[in-house]
Amino acid sequence: MNKRSRLHLPRAPARPGEAPDFGYVALSPAGAVARPDVNARARDVEDLAVNLVRVLDDAGAALGPWHPHLDAAELQVGLRHMLLTRLYDERMQRTQRAGKISFYIRSLGEEAVSVASCMALRPGDMLFPSYRNQGLHIARGMPLVDLMCQLLSNTRDMCKGRQLPVMYHSRAANIFSISGNLATQFPQAVGWAMAAAIKGEDHLAASWLGEGSSAEADFHHALLFASVYQAPAILNVVNNQWAISTFQGYAGGEQRSFAARGPGYGVPGVRVDGNDFLAVYAVTRWAAERARTGAGPTLIEHVTYRAAAHSTSDDPTRYRAKDDHLHWPLGDPIERLKRHLIRSGDWSEARHEALIAELEALVSASWKEAVSYGTMSEGPKLDPDLMFEDVFEKMPAHLIKQRDAMRRERG
Repeated sequence: MNKRSRLHLPRAPARPGEAPDFGYVALSPAGAVARPDVNARARDVEDLAVNLVRVLDDAGAALGPWHPHLDAAELQVGLRHMLLTRLYDERMQRTQRAGKISFYIRSLGEEAVSVASCMALRPGDMLFPSYRNQGLHIARGMPLVDLMCQLLSNTRDMCKGRQLPVMYHSRAANIFSISGNLATQFPQAVGWAMAAAIKGEDHLAASWLGEGSSAEADFHHALLFASVYQAPAILNVVNNQWAISTFQGYAGGEQRSFAARGPGYGVPGVRVDGNDFLAVYAVTRWAAERARTGAGPTLIEHVTYRAAAHSTSDDPTRYRAKDDHLHWPLGDPIERLKRHLIRSGDWSEARHEALIAELEALVSASWKEAVSYGTMSEGPKLDPDLMFEDVFEKMPAHLIKQRDAMRRERG
């Protein structure tokens, strides 16, 4: 009997009302994956796209060849950046619910992806983030006031009221403007990296996108250009398992890992525990060494979980099991690094609570200052003339006419 082909529809492992099930996630023991030479060919390290690079075990011990051996002070800085990112997120979430800002996107459970990656790079490296990478801005030292003012679209808004909330940027911190068009940052990063190589600079470009965005054509265009021209770029796929309400299987995650797309283009792909600060740092540093020594780009898949809603416009209880993030097998990135530091005698519960209090005070003080520059309902307001600026070197006559008409209307 001839069998008929049937259309396959990926199925989420657990829907509302069902028990969370993460049995589909392929894990490797901490310390079990070998660390190859930074100049190894993509064809010789294909196992890195299948296995999972992990350093921290469940007890908080650091194991294996990927252990970056960071000193306690640097790990404490990483813990501070991740904790500040989370507290900032929590405050802005509450602020949106109170109607003080229009929209927000949290990075709950994904803080290590941004903070550890950023700390493994150099200040001169250019970052091309997605909209869940606020940890990059915090790790690069951007004041919370600047981030908050962008959310408020007030007189201190870096985007001058022209962008959606969370679409931050910083020229001083070498962080490129976020685009609401998904995946555009990947080819932009590769182009910047190619230009850096042409100029003979010792800088690289790093970019991040979600696994859902890897289904966009820009993802593949970027990989092809990066491979052909051996661009000094690190391309990060943040596999947090959900593209809004769509499970990662719809982006191709059921068949092979997202990291496995790299070797098809001749680019090494590395699958890393995205909730392990030490592992993310180590893999990013390895990829950065490759880029700086002329060995070319690297594709990194960060296996993590989006613990919160996609945004303040989303309700995850409508499409996935309740509190499923509490059952995620790779745990919480902040708690794991905290456990590691306590185990080594370089941290304590008392110091952790004191740090939380200090950072909560910083967030509150920053918000108080941010609203002094204006809110959505109270002045001061942005100058409306700004809408006519920063487009043309010399303003054309029709815009001058429109601007003057607006001024007359305002009196």
